[in-house]
Amino acid sequence: MRTAHRTCPICDAICGLKLTVDDGGQVTSVKGDKDDPLSKGYLCPKGASLANIDADPDRLRVPMIRDGEQWREASWEEAFRAVDAGLRGVMDAHGRDAVGVYFGNPTYHTMAGFMYRQPLSQSLGSKNVYSAATIDQMPKHVSTGLMFGDAMAFPVPDVDRTQYLLVLGANPLVSNGSLCVAPDFGGRLKALKARGGKLVVVDPRRTRTAGVADEHLPIRPGTDPYFLLAIVHTLLSENLTTVDVPVAGLDELRALAADFSPAAVEAVTGVPADVTARIARELAAAPSAAVYGRIGTSTVEFGTVAQWLIDTVNILTGNFDKPGGVMFTRTAAFEVFRTGQQFTMGNWHSRVRGLPEILGEVPVATLADEIETPGEGQVRAMILIAGNLVLSAPNGPRLDRAFADLDFMVCVDPYLNETTKHANVILPPPGILQVPHYDFLELTVAVRNYARFSPAVRPLGADQRTEAEILAKLTMIVAGMGPDGEAAGFDEVIVGGLLEAMTQIPITKIAGRDPVEVRAELTGDSGPELFLDALLRLGPYGLTLDELKKHPSGIDLGELKPRFNELLMTASGKVELTPAPLVDEVGRLKDRLGAEPAELLLIGRRQLRSNNSWLHNVATLVGGSNQCTLQVNPADIERLGLGERAVIKSAAGELVVPVEATETIMAGVVSLPHGWGHTEKSTPVALAHAGVNANALTNELIVDRTSGNAVFSGVPVTVRPA
Repeated sequence: MRTAHRTCPICDAICGLKLTVDDGGQVTSVKGDKDDPLSKGYLCPKGASLANIDADPDRLRVPMIRDGEQWREASWEEAFRAVDAGLRGVMDAHGRDAVGVYFGNPTYHTMAGFMYRQPLSQSLGSKNVYSAATIDQMPKHVSTGLMFGDAMAFPVPDVDRTQYLLVLGANPLVSNGSLCVAPDFGGRLKALKARGGKLVVVDPRRTRTAGVADEHLPIRPGTDPYFLLAIVHTLLSENLTTVDVPVAGLDELRALAADFSPAAVEAVTGVPADVTARIARELAAAPSAAVYGRIGTSTVEFGTVAQWLIDTVNILTGNFDKPGGVMFTRTAAFEVFRTGQQFTMGNWHSRVRGLPEILGEVPVATLADEIETPGEGQVRAMILIAGNLVLSAPNGPRLDRAFADLDFMVCVDPYLNETTKHANVILPPPGILQVPHYDFLELTVAVRNYARFSPAVRPLGADQRTEAEILAKLTMIVAGMGPDGEAAGFDEVIVGGLLEAMTQIPITKIAGRDPVEVRAELTGDSGPELFLDALLRLGPYGLTLDELKKHPSGIDLGELKPRFNELLMTASGKVELTPAPLVDEVGRLKDRLGAEPAELLLIGRRQLRSNNSWLHNVATLVGGSNQCTLQVNPADIERLGLGERAVIKSAAGELVVPVEATETIMAGVVSLPHGWGHTEKSTPVALAHAGVNANALTNELIVDRTSGNAVFSGVPVTVRPA
């Protein structure tokens, strides 16, 4: 037996784990690592099941090639040649825009996914680049880009020091935090209350987080911008502001908020006017306060407006870039995405619906349009990396039909599932524990400055390839280099190219080092490790990969400290409080103030032992509370005459679902969890707990107009007895 240290890569909490591994390489025990300075031994059910997830016998190990309706195993050499022939045939006949690429959520949690996203996209040279960002987080990128000039400058609530935390549309006791790395979020909230602080949760459901709050405010789905505008109105009209950062547009903001008093929005939000005004005053009076909003405030029609207003309230109350307010993490690895260039959007637009490019991609909500609509630039082939879009994208059934008409598809995925069934070739990555791990992206939103590296726990089999090798080969193929080059050597080319490019970044200092000179010092057993070592050496703490390896439980780099002056990139040199696109959206909100609300609205639901669509084939994570049911308030059940099952219908589709009566959801709102609806025999555990695909009800034609993000929450529906 031996002990191995590992960061859990499943969700945003990045908890440290200690694994017991037997002589055969099998993991026999998973426990929280009490020596980890960030997670301190915390362990959730997903982390406890890490060995089962990694050892799932239904995971693919070798490439699969589809011949008609039949699948067969293939060698890696044959599979890469098939990918080269398929993609090359489409590009030669129809151009590079005819090939689309999608990066799924798990690519944000792997070293190779971070390292190869840009090289693969740039080598492909297509305008049809998509990712999970436009499923759940693009509004935050756009709001920070418009306000601060940096689309990656995400403020993080300083939960360990704040005295007042206002949470909107987030359930961190179940999600473990999202765009806020805070392992044991529940323990941190207990500590907040123990030191005399206050927790307020605004949510249509009495979630687990709302259940431990000092105050829960039920709110009609999608109306958070009205609630936040009323808070802004109160702060400005009652002179309760303390603005400590340079801002532009304060007078314009005052004029914008003038029509959104707490009384004016009460009928829209369902939150009493006196309560809204009191919350504003409490935020202003608290010794420190932080406003934090997540999925429920992003996946709605005015998601970018909500994100903008969240940060605006933090600024107006003097809680921006301050201890106990919202702050910015300083990562150990050099933040390679900070190029010194001001945020822009709309450098091109999608071909069919004219949706703007943001951060080099276009909204996934228009992917089906691009596949189905004939003409120059029509998508005829797809590269899908770690994404089950038939279950996770808006109007998944339409994508299901569209994928069937592609000329070619290659998927990097460990499962034969509802999306990869359409592939011509599936390239399976190895298990989670067979590759090294470092959280490049998650560590940019941690509540403490921290670093931890995890070496591989188990070796690769002779019939397996690393994710880095798979992505390197795909990059070489789309770059026209063919499938036969050495992936390991290409890894080094990528690292060298990165360091060369970094010499052109318009910043005054990179850790006092010349990036090109650093290349000669690098250590690591793989391209991703060399990449990490380079960024660590150029980072603000001067760490190295070797040093991280000496601290298997991680290194605490200290509490968050003010650093916003380094990140502000607007042309004015000030925070833009009234960006033009968002001013226009406030006009639309004003026009809807008197509109009659829909009778019934659909929202999603987080589940503790679930994560999107890819954990449902693990027996220890399904069943119990992890059920795909339609939660309905008893008053609505009686009003609608519902029994055990119901028919739920939207403009996009219709489902028959089991009904779960619960007073935890407000009347006029129903809830379905995301990521269910399994249909494939190759994942038998998931099939036995199939559930329904909630995204058969979401309309891909309705998006957040500013960011193009899909709208999954606040969907008008009707419900009747089945």
